[in-house]
Amino acid sequence: MTPSQRTGGVLAAPAAIYMLLFFVVPAILLFSYSFWMSSGFRIVPDFVLTNYISAVRSPLFLRVTYNAIVIGLVTASVTLCLSIPVGYYLTYVARSKIIFYLVLVTWFSSYLVRIYAWRTLLGTNGLLNAVLLQLGIVHTPVQAFLFSPFAVAITLTHIYLPFAILMVVSAMSEIKAELIEASRDLGTSALGAFFRVVAPNAAQGLIGAFMLTFILVAGDYVTPQMVGGSSGQTTGLLIADQFRKTGNWPLGAAQAFLMFLVSLVIYALVLALGRLTGLIPARRKTKPAKEVA
Repeated sequence: MTPSQRTGGVLAAPAAIYMLLFFVVPAILLFSYSFWMSSGFRIVPDFVLTNYISAVRSPLFLRVTYNAIVIGLVTASVTLCLSIPVGYYLTYVARSKIIFYLVLVTWFSSYLVRIYAWRTLLGTNGLLNAVLLQLGIVHTPVQAFLFSPFAVAITLTHIYLPFAILMVVSAMSEIKAELIEASRDLGTSALGAFFRVVAPNAAQGLIGAFMLTFILVAGDYVTPQMVGGSSGQTTGLLIADQFRKTGNWPLGAAQAFLMFLVSLVIYALVLALGRLTGLIPARRKTKPAKEVA
């Protein structure tokens, strides 16, 4: 081991130990809980598949999981579509960091404050209904804006958009502007330069922004219970109820790992779609050094 490798190992050790103790070990314990039984608010060690079978056969879990997937995909797609132009502007066009700092300033406001702000905007007496009434588009306040999947999606888009913008900016900052200019000189349009130069080279960052938003949205349980109503529930809220209200930790653990499996499947589908459309370049097989020689 070289001195630089030893130095890197020492620097990475605290973070690795922290992740091992407070993420890997609890995840393993939670996974083992998913095979146990719950009886009268007591957890009985066992090894059964009852919790997974009950979750898959539960109409409530399937409906809520479907809601979580739809809301997560819609929110992640809208968030990524909004963050790409902003990230492109901040990376290649903007000469100052003012807009970038404004994006960071949005984190200074409380998570709950932003949720209550959207409750105020989307409510029957909110700004959106007031504008529609003044314009004569509607004659009575629209109650469907609040306590609906739409309210959950638009609120979470606002909350997680800064995260996506930072990830997109980080991914695009690795791509030199000279490559885009060269593609334009060769006759490619601005949109073509993005899909041929920027998107393939920033694919991992764009997919990371999409999946991070999807996972956080699908697992969120605060926003759905404040602006989602009965039709805007997500799996995160259902899992949280298993731990807080019913005390059925094994069933909640099984539902959590089923949602984790769903996230892995969606991630694989996104990668496959990216390679099929050509946005993600296929991996090239490198020959061993002996064969090259």
